[in-house]
Order: sequence, then structure tokens, then C-alpha cells
Amino acid sequence: MKSILVPVGSSKNAESHLQYAVEFARAFGAKLYVIQIYNVYTKSGTMIKVDHILERESLAFLKGHVERIDTKGVEVVVKTFKGKLIDTLELACEALEVDLIILEPRTNSIKDEVYLGKTSGKIVKQTNIPALIVPEGYTYRPIVSILMALKSAIIKKENALNPLKSIKEQYKSIVNLLLVKTPYHNQGDFDVNNDLAALITKTTHTENPTTFQGVLEHYKDNQPDLLCVVRRKRGFFIKLWESNTILKKDFYVSSLPVLVLSGLK
Repeated sequence: MKSILVPVGSSKNAESHLQYAVEFARAFGAKLYVIQIYNVYTKSGTMIKVDHILERESLAFLKGHVERIDTKGVEVVVKTFKGKLIDTLELACEALEVDLIILEPRTNSIKDEVYLGKTSGKIVKQTNIPALIVPEGYTYRPIVSILMALKSAIIKKENALNPLKSIKEQYKSIVNLLLVKTPYHNQGDFDVNNDLAALITKTTHTENPTTFQGVLEHYKDNQPDLLCVVRRKRGFFIKLWESNTILKKDFYVSSLPVLVLSGLK
């Protein structure tokens, strides 16, 4: 993992989140891009564009955050981009060859009951970039145990497992696989190929209406430091596909970092 990106929003957790991202990047010897995306507006009633003002203020905002944290040993690059959130983020990640985005659950939400706010929700829902969602106020620590939950282990996409492989290799993590048989189960869904099998320490089979419910039933038995799931249109964050927000009451493992892979197929 060589390049990590962290979007910085206006939440009260921004600095502690950025500190986590720096320490995570330090563990991998990765470059960290700290970015903010802003839209271009024109001042009402005039033809004066204010995008240069937004750019200047955005850069000052980001540099202020970076100056207040310990970045020793990490190359931190501050950048601003103008444009629509998802399109601009995808272009930035492609240009910077980003391996992983580290997200706050609530980049702009002020509601305590919200786990995943609209901004983070859109990024998880509408991009194919691997993402690590880090709980608010979470203190960095090595990832010793990982629970990976899948309803289908079929892998067709090249390099889909790379973020998981990197984390396992760096921390010498134990990876336990939870295969969840849902009503949409198809023959062959639980055929684990050699690439995935090489990562797994233990496999558990369960039957639940959704992958999400399978995790709720088994995550306490595993006591993982990280939950790993796959981005699918009707996958783990099933509620998220209906809305860009998800509430804490609907996500009982919100105290865990969640690695969202870009999809296996």
C-alpha cells in the first residue's frame, strides 16, 4: 500500500481522524494525500467567480489541521480540488494512484444518532475505491484480528483483495472468514479460491437473511479489530443503498473500523 487518501471535512473529529490516517500511513510507509473538494460558485448578482477564494481558504484549512498533528515519518501532501464530489474524487484517486481512502463516518453530519453521513455514504455507495471507515475518536492500534463477511466468495476482479492482503501482511493479522448463506444463495457461492484461502485462518458458515445480520450474530465471538466487507449493490450495507445515511441504531458494530473492498466481481 503506497498511496492513501483522506478527505477532510468540517466535523469536530477531523483532527483525530487525520492523526489516525497519518499513523496508519506510517505503518505502511505510504504517502498520505490530505484533500478537500469544493464546488465552483459565482457570487449572486455578479459575474465574479469565487472559486479562487474557496481554493485559498480550503488550502489554509487543510494546512492548519496538518500543522496540529504529528506527521513525523510520513510524507503528507495537501491538495484541493474543485468539482462534484464523486467524479472529482474518482479522478483524483486515479491520478494519484490511490490504494485506499480513509473515511470519517460522519464528515458533515452533526446528528449523534448518525453512523454514516451523506458525504461518506456517497463515497462508499457511488465509488469503487477501497475505503477504510474509522469510527469517531478511534485511536490507532495494530490490526491483529480481522473478520471478513461474504455471501459469495466468487472472485473475478483482479487485485480485489489487495487492501486486505496488505493489511494482513503488515500486521501479521488473523483473518476469519464468515460465509453467510442468504435467500439469494447460488451454487458455488462458497467455493473459496486459492487466493482468498491463503489469507484465511478459520472459516465459519452461517445462515441469515442478510450478510449484515450474520455479522451481528457472530462478530462478538470473533472480537475483531477490523471488519472487512465487500461493496455490492445489494450487499452488506443494504440500508445504505436506499439512502446515503445509516444510523448507529442500525449498525451495532459501529465501534469497529470497517474495510470496504471495491467488489470481487
